[in-house]
Amino acid sequence: MSNKINRKIVLAKRPVGKPQIENFHLEESQIQTPKEGQVLCKTIFLSLDPYMRGRMNAGKSYAPPVEIDEVMGGGTVGQVIESKYSGFSVGDFVFGYGGWQEFWTLQGKELKKVDPQLAPISTATGVLGMPGVTAYTGLLNIGQPKVGETVVVAAASGAVGSVVGQIARIKGARAVGIAGSEEKCKYVKEELGFDSCINHNIPDFAEALKANCSEGIDVYFENVGGKVFETVSPLLNDFARIPVCGIISAYNATELPPGPNLTPLLMRDILVKRLTFRGFIVWDFAAQEKEALSELAKWIKEGKMNYREDIVDGLENAPEAFIGLLEGKNFGKLVIRVSS
Repeated sequence: MSNKINRKIVLAKRPVGKPQIENFHLEESQIQTPKEGQVLCKTIFLSLDPYMRGRMNAGKSYAPPVEIDEVMGGGTVGQVIESKYSGFSVGDFVFGYGGWQEFWTLQGKELKKVDPQLAPISTATGVLGMPGVTAYTGLLNIGQPKVGETVVVAAASGAVGSVVGQIARIKGARAVGIAGSEEKCKYVKEELGFDSCINHNIPDFAEALKANCSEGIDVYFENVGGKVFETVSPLLNDFARIPVCGIISAYNATELPPGPNLTPLLMRDILVKRLTFRGFIVWDFAAQEKEALSELAKWIKEGKMNYREDIVDGLENAPEAFIGLLEGKNFGKLVIRVSS
């Protein structure tokens, strides 16, 4: 396979603020022949996720930055083309962090087999992958919803938020979603089964949220930050739990937002209401991955868990789709279909 051509998208230069198309570059190279213990795979689906924006920066974070001229990192579902690892055979479907490219070679021990009989293999990038495990572990370990409590979920139609609200309902809590359009809110209520959903772009967003949380908010699953958090904050009950999964509204920021400093008010609320804020990364709860995937698969089979995918065809379209993701243009889990 070494004489075959691999197309890949690399980081051409670091973005300042919102990423632009020129921050990415499509290149060609030879396919890397696997060595002993490695597996060569052809990408079928590439997952696009908000965390990738942080890895485009040079600053220190929970994951190392992508270097200039390096392949953009990302989770991929692929099919084994050549295997020099006993655990996988040619034709197997696997998940690994192959990145934004058509072919990739990784150590076999870094890959996970994907069962095409369990669900469509694309779900390994979403509800039966990292986003699903993120929702499960973050909500149940940090949010700890109780029967009858109100759980508010930001970005409720997205890959993580959609699962969070459905788990909250399964556990007997009320699920109130926040999304960016009436179409998304309709989907969240009618197809995902949330008790209600509010469009954060309507003029009376604060009033609508308060009306739908008449007894306050016990758990707020944070994916957005910004004005959404500022609207939620006054409604938090004593001892409310706030799992902080993401703050997508700030990912492209180059400076602090204008306006008054709200930190003293927030700190006062944390003290007086005895609030629990905890940021987390999915791998903080890596030991629960098997449990989470088993439960999620069971709920899908039982009809208790629905999901939606936003599939874009063509590796070359990944940069534009990713830029749109950061602006909320996707509807469901965003996936690039690289090949059939």
